[in-house]
Amino acid sequence: MNELVKIEKLIADNLEVTIPNSASLDDLKIVLTSKFNELINSDFNHLIQLLYRIDVSEAKLKHALKENKGGDTAGLLADLVIERQLQKIKSRQEHKPDENISDDEKW
Repeated sequence: MNELVKIEKLIADNLEVTIPNSASLDDLKIVLTSKFNELINSDFNHLIQLLYRIDVSEAKLKHALKENKGGDTAGLLADLVIERQLQKIKSRQEHKPDENISDDEKW
């Protein structure tokens, strides 16, 4: 499974959004930006809970918001979520158990 498909799945599962087939990262950002704009205007507490569940760095978020005052907050959130999901995928690949270990050596 390629990284984009993995990101789409992680995001769709966490944010309850529908992502079009064959979506690019730009398409994904558009979907996320729309969802975040909706949540900013209607259910800010739910947005905070989602960001916490996805494990977006609070320090990075605060820094990015400070640096982009008056900017597109929803687009910024979308970038941070995509970045975090890419980090998760990379980490899982790096810490994936070695499948060449014999049964005797497995715990």
